[in-house]
Amino acid sequence: MVSPAGATASRAYSRRAAPHRVAVLALDAVVGYDMAIPPQIFRTATGEHGEELYEVRVCGLDRRPIRVHAGYAIVPDHGREALADADTVIIPGTRVEGPRQHGTLPDEIAEALALIPPHARIMSICTGAFVLAAAGILDGRPATTHWAYADDFRRLYPKVLLDEDVLFVDDGDVLTSAGLGAGVDLCLHVVRTDHGSEVANRAARFCVVPPWRDGGQSQFIERHVPEAGTDGTAPTRHWALRHLDRPLDLAELARHARMSVRTFSRRFRAETGMSPGTWLIQQRVRHARHLLETTDLPVDRVAAESGLGTAASLRQHLRAAIGVSPLAYRKTFRPSARISRSSA
Repeated sequence: MVSPAGATASRAYSRRAAPHRVAVLALDAVVGYDMAIPPQIFRTATGEHGEELYEVRVCGLDRRPIRVHAGYAIVPDHGREALADADTVIIPGTRVEGPRQHGTLPDEIAEALALIPPHARIMSICTGAFVLAAAGILDGRPATTHWAYADDFRRLYPKVLLDEDVLFVDDGDVLTSAGLGAGVDLCLHVVRTDHGSEVANRAARFCVVPPWRDGGQSQFIERHVPEAGTDGTAPTRHWALRHLDRPLDLAELARHARMSVRTFSRRFRAETGMSPGTWLIQQRVRHARHLLETTDLPVDRVAAESGLGTAASLRQHLRAAIGVSPLAYRKTFRPSARISRSSA
């Protein structure tokens, strides 16, 4: 997602004399994978003659060791003073208690963020968005974070326009990415908008990562199955999931639940937040995704097994749901699978 403001800001950054100063602020307990992405991507981005385009500094609130949530610690070369002359500041994922659990910003983090120059571009990777939100930086702005923490984020920061279905959001001078690997997508996007596709593609090739990924993080969200033994419409939802290859309609679902159509529809919406028809399409698409991930079935067979009818219908629904074709989706999860012509 790239706004016109983002394009303008990126052109401004690209006109500055290199190297562009990037400060990566690691907060206890930092996500090590997130923290390692910006130095790797930005230091790999070089000009036509091999010149460095970015200077990357990893810093902490001070120079003491910083816990990494995976069970080790790192010692940064820089303290918070590295933020004062940064052109871009990046907050990697973190488990820091205040922003992650209480919606509050510790004074020492607030003091560090106050050092960031007004012209600087601010970015977050994964749960680093919680820190930006706690600081009020994301109020009224579109943003994203890891899909698994979207409910917590909305509860703590209702003023943020959260979209957990995208890999990253570029809102000009503030950019946020989804979880973990989406940080690679965001950093390559920044390199691409700062210096062009050739530089970004060269960095991606060196890091052996795709220069661009189709779709959003909704394609990686887990499939949820209702409890079969609960009251209400859950038993019928569980039954429907085992018969997705059938042409189920509202009347049949209501009969299974032993309710009138009106009562079933009302209770279904109260329990799931959506109509039976919308829910059924969602489950059919999820089942189709599961088959694409785990089998080599042709797309027309996947469409039939999931109750979507035809390959054309499956393509339409999959693109509407996650923005990619069945072929592109299958390649993401089964790159070595033999794919027939009908899988396009």
